[in-house]
Amino acid sequence: MQPSKTIRVLIIEDQTKIAGWLATFLEQAGFAVQMATTGADGLRLARDDRPNVVILDLMLPDMDGMDVCRVLRRDSDMFIIMLTARVEETDRLLGLELGADDYVTKPFSPREVVARIRALLRRANGGVAPGRNTPPKTLVYGALTLDAERRLCSLNDEPIPLTPTEFALLETLMRHPGIPYTRERLINEALGYDYAGLERTIDVHIRNLRRKLESDVQSPQYLMTVFGVGYRFSEDVL
Repeated sequence: MQPSKTIRVLIIEDQTKIAGWLATFLEQAGFAVQMATTGADGLRLARDDRPNVVILDLMLPDMDGMDVCRVLRRDSDMFIIMLTARVEETDRLLGLELGADDYVTKPFSPREVVARIRALLRRANGGVAPGRNTPPKTLVYGALTLDAERRLCSLNDEPIPLTPTEFALLETLMRHPGIPYTRERLINEALGYDYAGLERTIDVHIRNLRRKLESDVQSPQYLMTVFGVGYRFSEDVL
């Protein structure tokens, strides 16, 4: 997808030099950019202007970035990229648990951030790569429906809000029911070969999907674990 001024990026970062440096680079890449230096201002701008992408520092002066991420995800399906100086894997996985789509660790290259944004936009607009035949736009298994064209998911006719990453993973698995997918294969086919996250982040996104789709996460009906391999979508759903 070509960046344009219609793609709006909100940077929530209290270090103004870093935010300004990143904003300049993003604007040169063709994005429209806004900046906030506190969590409260970031949430206000996100609510009022509905950006496509939020770049969120986890160390903010007034709020924990994790709390900001939780509120953002509760209210929208915008992409969230965490900026963090925390090197512990558990911190990054916690952010993904709360609904972030990706993370970048400090110090970082602004080119890397641009590449991450473009990869997320391709994921949202490209869907699953088609094969020889045009894949069906709507997938229905039991009470679960996924509309790939309109990017909608429903369960028992009730809308289910999914992040773009969750949607991509679910669509990939639903198109191949019964087929076990390794984490690496899910990354390559659902998220793109240029995805830079850890394989363990797949487990986090699957857990989040199960919380939204399964009546009993301990005995899932849709998203099955294949021990020693990865995951599959159940072919037994009626």
